Amino acid sequence: MSADRLSSMSKEVKPDSISLCPLSAAAALEQELLCIFGTGDLGRSLGQRLLQTGYRVVYGSRRPHSCGLLPQGAQVRSHAAAAEPASLVFICIHREHYDFLETLAPHFKGKVLVDVSNNLKKNLYPEANAEYLQRLIPGAHVVKGFNTLSAWALQNGPSDANRQVFPIVSLIMLSLCYLPGVIAAFLQLYRGTKYKRFPDWLDRWMLCRKQLGLLALGFASLHVLYTLIIPIRYYVRYRLAAATISEIRLNHTIPFDTTMAWRTDSYYAMGILGFGLYLLLGITSLPSVSNALSWREFSFIQSKLGYLTLFICTFHTYLYGWDKFLWVSGYTWYTPPGYMLSLVLPSAVMLLKLLLVLPCVDRSLTRIRQGWERSDPEDDSKNSLLT
Repeated sequence: MSADRLSSMSKEVKPDSISLCPLSAAAALEQELLCIFGTGDLGRSLGQRLLQTGYRVVYGSRRPHSCGLLPQGAQVRSHAAAAEPASLVFICIHREHYDFLETLAPHFKGKVLVDVSNNLKKNLYPEANAEYLQRLIPGAHVVKGFNTLSAWALQNGPSDANRQVFPIVSLIMLSLCYLPGVIAAFLQLYRGTKYKRFPDWLDRWMLCRKQLGLLALGFASLHVLYTLIIPIRYYVRYRLAAATISEIRLNHTIPFDTTMAWRTDSYYAMGILGFGLYLLLGITSLPSVSNALSWREFSFIQSKLGYLTLFICTFHTYLYGWDKFLWVSGYTWYTPPGYMLSLVLPSAVMLLKLLLVLPCVDRSLTRIRQGWERSDPEDDSKNSLLT
């Protein structure tokens, strides 16, 4: 093959290879300034995401010097000063506060205003918020956008916003299935008898444990299904391809991490085992199956294996977090992430259950459930006076 032909082929391939990482576009984005009106949860989360993608962000606030915590790297100015240099302005405020925008109409002339607001109720106003904003500022170009995204979704990103909902709800609902039994056990220990009726709220809670368990199984199934389709999502494939191309260009090789490999394998193994036990609990709760089991068999599956399922699923979540609780970047606005909050309830249930299985406590609880009652000192004194 001649040198001229090689040169022509390289020229043909070059545009395609550059499009995989548009450096020129990224450099242009770094110079663009975007304005955000509103320093609430959505405004701060949107600003943080825009800063991460390379934009410069300036906030417009009534109190520029005391507007609270904002993303690092963002500027804060008055509304007029913030809107003047920006060509695009995000309106992250409620409709009832739109009136002051009319006084800033000269600063918005020819600019794009993005209305991200939502009303609390349907048909609350005769016209849509974007139409009302366009009527207030006729010289601007008003568009509607980002109103279907929550601040939480913006903070966690597209890879985690939906993936964490299913396991969090499933784990919490599974914990709620076994928490009333633990509360009832401590209540029996406190009363010293099993013949006193539980409070109505606890009684109703214990009666709906089966429904809670089936809902938890449904969310766990959605979590498994979503996990299986993650590798074929465009976003995931794009991120993997971009990371691979970046490492190739830098001629950098990532060494094999044995700890990460052990943690990942354990994480998936606990997830598979926990879901298998989940299915066993769901199947045995069906009337056709439960009627074929003895009470001892049914109690063993729903109680012993149920707590084992809760422990394995909780451990599965701990493996997911691993050392992330040490990462300062994980605490957005100094609040713990969702998976960490979801561990509070199951960990508390497991800790309380551990107290109940201690020999000294378990012995007393077993005697109470077999019919033994702790005598009341006042009753003993009354009986002695009568005799």
